[in-house]
Amino acid sequence: MQFSLFLVAACFLGNVATGVSFTLPSQTHGKLHIGTSLTALKYPLTQVVSDIDDTLKSSGGVKIGGVALGGIDVQYARGQFYPGVFQFMWELSLYSVKLNERYFDEHLDKKKVNSLPMSKLTPPKVAVLTARAEEFKAALEIKEDSKLAVAFRQTGESSETHATKNWGVGPVLYGSVSEWIIQDKKGLRKFNNFERLLEQDPTGQIVQYIYVGDTGELDQEAGETMLHEYPEVVQAVFLHCVSDDPPSTYVKAGLPLPLPKLINGRPLVFFRTYVGAAAKATQLGLMDCEGLMNVINAAEKDLVSKDDSKWVDLERDVKEAYRTLSLVLG
Repeated sequence: MQFSLFLVAACFLGNVATGVSFTLPSQTHGKLHIGTSLTALKYPLTQVVSDIDDTLKSSGGVKIGGVALGGIDVQYARGQFYPGVFQFMWELSLYSVKLNERYFDEHLDKKKVNSLPMSKLTPPKVAVLTARAEEFKAALEIKEDSKLAVAFRQTGESSETHATKNWGVGPVLYGSVSEWIIQDKKGLRKFNNFERLLEQDPTGQIVQYIYVGDTGELDQEAGETMLHEYPEVVQAVFLHCVSDDPPSTYVKAGLPLPLPKLINGRPLVFFRTYVGAAAKATQLGLMDCEGLMNVINAAEKDLVSKDDSKWVDLERDVKEAYRTLSLVLG
């Protein structure tokens, strides 16, 4: 049933050619960063938009005065990166670059199109929407030498086919103390910050977006609002399922996943591991099979322990990933 819904969503998504002509210089400081000047781009580039706590790394479920300090996940230790998360975001970001390269290789006479250095095209950096308070930015800022920023950067640098030093953490849009006090405001703040991000490309023809969040801090509210208000530029929403219940209480099938949704023809899907997310992205036509295999390999390498619920979740999703590969490859 879920796979059928993904097929329907894939039909809505499509890879509609834009044929847009424009010039984009390399930009930094939180703006578009695609690595080259272009005279034409056949498909919009994909910018991944991500939360931090319980999406990129575990909050550990730490609370202060009964208020969650960033999230609720207790399956992973506080600060631990989720297996395969950086590879997943790299493969999502890279796929639109591959589509453009493939189009120009197949349709254009390279001798006449010397102005299109597609081999130098770089995926947009990952934009971050976080509930972390801007008032505490001095302590919470993501610096270039932080473990998070380094992990992102190293993923782009280590690509076997599209290695680049120009991919990693891009613009970071923070929350405020008021959202820490009044938790119900977090979803609205993230959506408002997303609207600020849209200002980098008001046409929606150069960049489209995939939002990745979690089920612990009103990311679903933010994601659903994005799909309601901007379905023309938001390709999909992926939500990492987390819980403040100890893993020992999980049923054999793992933490229950809510059913996926279609909102304005765009998919909102839930996942336990980034291998599971990559399998769904491949089903939706947002990632290719090579990318899915790269996420599987990265996740298995990242998760050293193989004797607890984390490995059980990963192993289950690896099986789904191989089923997806079998269906896609025939």
